[in-house]
Amino acid sequence: MRAWNERLVLSLVRQHGALAKSDIARMTGLSAQTVSVIMRALEQDGLLLRGEPIRGRIGQPSVPMSLNADGAFFFGLKIGRRSADLALVDFLGRVRGARRRIYRYPTPDTVVAFVAEALPALLAGLPPALRERVGGMGVAMPFQLWSWVDYIGAPQAEMDAWRHRDMQAELSALAGMPVHLQNDATAACGAELVFGTGERPKDFLYFYFGYFIGGGLVLNGQLFTGQFGNAAGVGPMPVPGPDGRMRRLMTVASLSVLADAVDAAGGQSDQLWESPDRWDLPEAVLDTWMTDAAEGLASAILSAATLLEMQAVLIDGWMPPSVRAEVTRRTEAALYRLDLSGIEPPAIRQGTVGAEARALGAAAIPLSQRYLIEQNPIRES
Repeated sequence: MRAWNERLVLSLVRQHGALAKSDIARMTGLSAQTVSVIMRALEQDGLLLRGEPIRGRIGQPSVPMSLNADGAFFFGLKIGRRSADLALVDFLGRVRGARRRIYRYPTPDTVVAFVAEALPALLAGLPPALRERVGGMGVAMPFQLWSWVDYIGAPQAEMDAWRHRDMQAELSALAGMPVHLQNDATAACGAELVFGTGERPKDFLYFYFGYFIGGGLVLNGQLFTGQFGNAAGVGPMPVPGPDGRMRRLMTVASLSVLADAVDAAGGQSDQLWESPDRWDLPEAVLDTWMTDAAEGLASAILSAATLLEMQAVLIDGWMPPSVRAEVTRRTEAALYRLDLSGIEPPAIRQGTVGAEARALGAAAIPLSQRYLIEQNPIRES
């Protein structure tokens, strides 16, 4: 019970920001004495920091407690179809260090060699006293990589190696810490849930633009992964294409589609995988892709809204913020051009984590399992 209460307190402080003992007691119904014992223990463990007393009220000064960025650290490994990223993330979700490797296609040997090289270098960047606070590694990766060879142009024989390798066990042995696996787009959605800023809807559908578009689903404040971990895998959703024929969402709203169009126009698509901060692309190509992607997303959102009552849809991805903002704007406009009779349309918003959501979401997996409970633990009236 004490461990659960400690996770409850940490979840509330993460969700609401700095809180005093009286705030925690009011929100949880726990006694002031119980809350005092819990918060004192969390402070001694280095997970909470004591703020300056707030005076001017009746009674004892209120002392807000906030999360300690140095309280715990986690590694987040994103295995993508064109690149791998390893990030060292602190308790607040800030990246303390990161390494990246770009490849033509992913193989288990390539990923293991990358982690073997990058992990010690990232650990060396932490003061020795903090290295003991690294609590695990999360891995965000597409499931069944061997089934996508036709889409990524990789040799079937090399991709079949993913069928037989226990990456969780290999990476755990290599890193000397617990390792957790999750679908990459689901992990990105988890980053929004744990590290996102601003209002957090209790129910939302999440789209992440990567090499293929992927998605995640949050219901009642909790990440919903489904029986096989692929819930809200939006890529295969049927949507009308520009010619009106039905096709998969991934064939109109993925970065791989944009890359093919850039190459066909004589541009350089490699820049798409090198950096999400700034793209120098043919304007007409980018404009057409954004329109087609937005139309596809709008149709997918309409289909989802007939099954689920969602407060919001969040759109994020490996792209410059200006492109994300424009795709979001066009998606909202495209949705309202559809027949919404009988549908309560969700709010269409930008995600708040950004391009690194998959690596951050990977780090959020062990953090959540060790220190958090559901993201809306208290239902306030």
